[in-house]
Amino acid sequence: MMEHGNSGFSKAGLDRLREVLARHVESGKIPGLVALVTRGEETHVEALGTMRHDGGAPMRRDTIFRMASTTKPVAVAATMVLLDECRLRLDDPVDPWLPELADRRVLKRPDGPLDDTVPARRPITVRDLLTSTCGLGLDMTARTAPMMSAFFEQGVYGQEDGWLLPEPGPDEWMRRLGTLPLMYQPGERWLYNVSDDVLGVLVARVTGQSFEEFLRERIFGPLGMKDTAFHVPADKLDRLPPLYAPDWQTGEFLVEDEVEGGHHSRPPAFQSGGGGLDSTVDDYHAYFRMLLNHGMHGSERILSRPAVELMTTNRLTPEQTAALQAWARSVVHLSHGQGQHGGWGFGMTVRTHRGDYAPIGQFGWDGGAGTTTYADPDNQLVGILLTQTGMSTPDSAHAIHDFWTTLYQAIDD
Repeated sequence: MMEHGNSGFSKAGLDRLREVLARHVESGKIPGLVALVTRGEETHVEALGTMRHDGGAPMRRDTIFRMASTTKPVAVAATMVLLDECRLRLDDPVDPWLPELADRRVLKRPDGPLDDTVPARRPITVRDLLTSTCGLGLDMTARTAPMMSAFFEQGVYGQEDGWLLPEPGPDEWMRRLGTLPLMYQPGERWLYNVSDDVLGVLVARVTGQSFEEFLRERIFGPLGMKDTAFHVPADKLDRLPPLYAPDWQTGEFLVEDEVEGGHHSRPPAFQSGGGGLDSTVDDYHAYFRMLLNHGMHGSERILSRPAVELMTTNRLTPEQTAALQAWARSVVHLSHGQGQHGGWGFGMTVRTHRGDYAPIGQFGWDGGAGTTTYADPDNQLVGILLTQTGMSTPDSAHAIHDFWTTLYQAIDD
């Protein structure tokens, strides 16, 4: 499917991209995928394979995918709207809105016992949440630390079926989170995921709307993101594939999340900014194109130019960046090189030096359900690859890696 405009890619390069993606599907390791690449006025879409590993309906351009952590770069826009409107300020303490996080205790050692603490040196601020430095997070480099077990024992995150999303409603979730100490002092260290979920609660409390209602009103609606939400309604469920988590030893396709009756078939108690959205390649393209356009969508301003600049440029110190990179190296699916080259803006990674085919300044993120979305200001390029083969095995990770390698070769000037 080709929409001709100004030349952005070579035909040979796009043919090669299709060949490489088709090879991953034909290997039998990935049932199907949808890819969208766009540069300037030119958009190219590939929908390959099937929704289920045993055949059935083909993947289509409008197939809906669980975005998992690729939710983060989109969900963070809600907070940016509130900053633009001066309803929040970057360095304001969050205590008035999130009293559960006031008067924190901080572990003396991040891997130490939960009762060995000192007082927090200062309150958590909006900036700490936006940069994922609030002092709480999932640290895969310290899996045996008491704090990691406490997240699951306190029911902050559910672990029964490997589904890393908050299960209780926002107020109860905040209450449970408030029973735990911080792992690091506010602003000290980058830590994954928890900040993104807290931001959703913050937005809901500031606006008096649900997180999803506010996102729909200010981001999804204006951008025409009609298939983006925190669950898939019944009349669209035929467009959602199952989520597979293949057994990495046998290669057997195990279903991690069914379609009917699965996690995404009904509204969740908690609308997770860390990993809860469902979406399509075209919806995500609209959002990332808006970021490349400095906050504009057509003639309508969605975010201010400075808000977009803050989100999409590195906000971490060298020490914080080192912690992010150590964490990324420990996560099997971040094969797109973020462990080596990534800083962090708000809700997304930002390339801070070049280590493979993608240039400095590229921004976006990946998701554990087999999703990747990045935009590149230098080349005015957006790349989106969506699968539903969880990244517990290397196969999705290899497909994502090869997608970016071939996409950058297809640029034609």
